[in-house]
Amino acid sequence: MRIVVIGHGMVGSRFAQDAATRIPDAHVTVLGREPHEPYNRVLLSSVVAGKAAADGIALDAPPHERIDVRQGVSATEIDRDRRIVTASDGSLHRYDRLVLATGSAARIPQIQHVATPDGLVPGVSVLKDLADAQQILGALPKARRAVVLGAGVLGLEVATGLAARGLSVTLVHHADRLMERQLGSAASAVAEGSLGRLGISVVTTTSVTRVIEKRGRISAVLLGNGAEVLTDLLVMCAGTIPETALARRAGLPCERGVVVDDALASPEDGTVFAIGDCAQPPEGGSGLVAQGWDQAARLVDAWAASGTGSGETTSRPRGEDTDTTNVVRVKATGLDVVTMGLSGKFDHGERDLRAVRLSDPAIGRFVEVVVSHGLLVGATVVGDKACATELQALYTRMLPVPSDPAHLIVRPVPGAGPARKNVTEMDDDDTVCQCNGVSKGRICAAIADGCDSLQDVSRATRASTGCGDCKPQVKELLAASAASDTKVPALAGMGEA
Repeated sequence: MRIVVIGHGMVGSRFAQDAATRIPDAHVTVLGREPHEPYNRVLLSSVVAGKAAADGIALDAPPHERIDVRQGVSATEIDRDRRIVTASDGSLHRYDRLVLATGSAARIPQIQHVATPDGLVPGVSVLKDLADAQQILGALPKARRAVVLGAGVLGLEVATGLAARGLSVTLVHHADRLMERQLGSAASAVAEGSLGRLGISVVTTTSVTRVIEKRGRISAVLLGNGAEVLTDLLVMCAGTIPETALARRAGLPCERGVVVDDALASPEDGTVFAIGDCAQPPEGGSGLVAQGWDQAARLVDAWAASGTGSGETTSRPRGEDTDTTNVVRVKATGLDVVTMGLSGKFDHGERDLRAVRLSDPAIGRFVEVVVSHGLLVGATVVGDKACATELQALYTRMLPVPSDPAHLIVRPVPGAGPARKNVTEMDDDDTVCQCNGVSKGRICAAIADGCDSLQDVSRATRASTGCGDCKPQVKELLAASAASDTKVPALAGMGEA
């Protein structure tokens, strides 16, 4: 089966690797616009913050005899009648199945003088790919002040990262609260207080309306409220737009994204599929890489099961594999925010919902849990990373919770109960990598099979290939294994009663 994948990002590359590995007759051609190996876009804000190196976020995508990757080669035309994709280098690629993983582009707001005929004004940038991150890094040596437009997940990560590098940062957001899709007013206020302690000025309910230049570079921005803010750098984090131009030219139905059905196939052409940010499935797109990874896995599962590439694609049952597709996590320097399920503004009085909230603005902590029928159906956590990790495990694995939801957020008095587990004391079915749903037991099994480095474990289990927060825990398990005389039995049994 000839599969052509258009897009070599986090979703396209994962699909290609899985398809070649699990579908015996699959021959996969990948067309990637960027001249790089695939890399972890989730960590671009960490590159800007100086927490990760630009050359250190590459994804592990080992060569495969049935994968042909064309780097720096984009698709220019899809001939659906002949089932041929034309590439920018003039090459033609026949397909039996075509997978669109073209991702999304950064949205450029309507701002006066933000661009010239040659592109954005010098000192103005977005953050969507590695080239954008390198452009921002190149501007930092001469920058003392920065304005970040947009207080969604990316905007918060960029703002805190630039502040950590010593810049005076102003965060501008159009809504009346930060992360308005995920946070309610109280949680946003706590997060805003934490940003203030980091030295970040926050301006809400307005936007940037004009870029002011001096000597060919940005020198200030004008806000909708009339204020002028001096700046050396403007980073626009104002959302994304699905890349649909290629699909539209091919006559495929597109609205916001490429329209697909429950099987991720175009209703106009059953040989064309779309996954990741470019896709518009019936449930809508979240903009999170977890949803794209889940779609890639579902597509491979169906095609591998059918052996013909036409199997039925369904959602995975929760409880069998962890569902992280609607978990939102901010990876910010000095600010931890995690939301899942019901969060932000929802009807607290809805029948069968119980919500309990703890708010402690003085130390930048806010926790709200929402319980229904004995299960955690939503949570918002600001400033309590350990609590967020525990709640995410309960949520994604659909584990029963205490009858009194307060027990989920109120910890035992120190000395009055058992201490929290470290990773070596966790049960084998406890989740270590929340992004990919990798349990401690899977990591231990990989180590027992000979994986003796973080890279080996990541390749075998995909642990730490998402946000990277679990890397210290994976390293701790590796260290425990190396220090153990009876390597496999001692490690595998850790945390069992």
